[in-house]
Amino acid sequence: MGPESLEAKQKAAIEEVLKAYPAKAAKNRAKHLGVGSPEDESQKTCGNVRSNKKTVPGVMSQRGCAYAGSKGVVWGPVKDMVHISHGPIGCGQYSRAGRRNYYIGTTGVDTFVTMNFSSDFQEKDIVFGGDKKLAVCFEEIDALFPLNNGITVQSECPIGLIGDDINATSKVYAKKTGNTIVPVNCEGFRGVSQSLGHHIANDTVRDYVFDGNVETLGEAIEPTEYDVAIIGDYNIGGDAWSSRILLEEMGLRVTAQWSGDATLKEMAQTPKVKLNLLHCYRSMNYISRHMEKEFGIPWVEYNFFGPTQTYKSLRKIAAFFDEKIQAKCEEVIAKYEPMINAVVDKYKPRLEGKQVMLFVGGLRPRHVIGAYEDLGMEVIGTGYEFAHDDDYKRTKDEIMRSTVIYDDVNEYELEAFVKKLEPDLVASGIKEKYVFQKMGLPYRQMHSWDYSGPYHGFDGFAIFAADMDLAINSPVWGYSKAPWETEGEA
Repeated sequence: MGPESLEAKQKAAIEEVLKAYPAKAAKNRAKHLGVGSPEDESQKTCGNVRSNKKTVPGVMSQRGCAYAGSKGVVWGPVKDMVHISHGPIGCGQYSRAGRRNYYIGTTGVDTFVTMNFSSDFQEKDIVFGGDKKLAVCFEEIDALFPLNNGITVQSECPIGLIGDDINATSKVYAKKTGNTIVPVNCEGFRGVSQSLGHHIANDTVRDYVFDGNVETLGEAIEPTEYDVAIIGDYNIGGDAWSSRILLEEMGLRVTAQWSGDATLKEMAQTPKVKLNLLHCYRSMNYISRHMEKEFGIPWVEYNFFGPTQTYKSLRKIAAFFDEKIQAKCEEVIAKYEPMINAVVDKYKPRLEGKQVMLFVGGLRPRHVIGAYEDLGMEVIGTGYEFAHDDDYKRTKDEIMRSTVIYDDVNEYELEAFVKKLEPDLVASGIKEKYVFQKMGLPYRQMHSWDYSGPYHGFDGFAIFAADMDLAINSPVWGYSKAPWETEGEA
């Protein structure tokens, strides 16, 4: 299909999708749907879409809430702290171990990521308040898990509604024990999506970790000229570890990684590094900018999905350091190039020409585009659950040709786009998987890599390529037909 016919098909798909809405809803959603192309300089964002606006009431959005942004993304993976879900049990249970933030340690002894800590609000707590219950939780946690290095309080919606003062309760206990207690006012109803939860959590890192009293956790790390920190990698399936291997092979020392497999001590000592490496821009740009402003630490966004972007990012990182690091960077690339070439030689003939539609959160709607292109595949639709305009501006640099852009797409729209554009693969979040598989479409879950991974770095690319091949070329699809392939069905 030529570029013009593809773009025309994409624009027609948007027009047809909007026809199903009442006029007011159509006017609203039209601002969040568009066709982007790398050559179009007239558009403010990719596809000229608006973002970070409230979801249309009544539609089934895929967004998370502010609590999800703080608990599930920023604080939850910090392994040596206990994270209390303060409120009814539902939010705590739903957010427990939903993502595979791998870590090293002994669960229940010195690491607590997969455990569920909740104040378990009941009706009487809603009526009379839960401050006393929270104070008891602190006591019980320190009695049962004495090796924890701190506690965070992740407030759920009812906490903000009844006015529980988690800040005061935390302050009293922190003063009494000298422990790090971080109250995070991340009630789910705040903001339009989980994005605000990221920002709120970043602010508490600033206030309670950098400006707090956590430097007494053991001996300080002796700084070197090559210290870097990985920021915004949640170690899904071991991604941070596969990235760290490459950075350390090129002579850098990773003294901290957030927040997958992170410790409070690493976080507290991050302002001493020479360069912050930012993977998930959306969730951690706030704290990276703070460190740049207050401590003079530069930051650089990098992309370790697929060899082309990994080569580019490694060289961009090396450019911040001396010729010794730059030479070792080339050695690392030369070392892995034969392995990568073998992966491409094996899988590209099986995947070339296949079309993909993406819909995920964070950085992946743009960062993974290059990995698919390294395998000869093409992304014809992409969008974010909770992006801001700067995410869409960055997306424009990643797309190869015209692409449907959908912000905060709902179930109806995503299904309609898939039916109209007929991709070979849908790579999206957790909730959509079985919808598309019932349509007879190959699907990959790109929040937790469908329990595979890692996908970052050179080792990760080999797994990514094998997984995409397995999804698309599985013989099972020969036994299933999409509804539009059956005569008489829409």
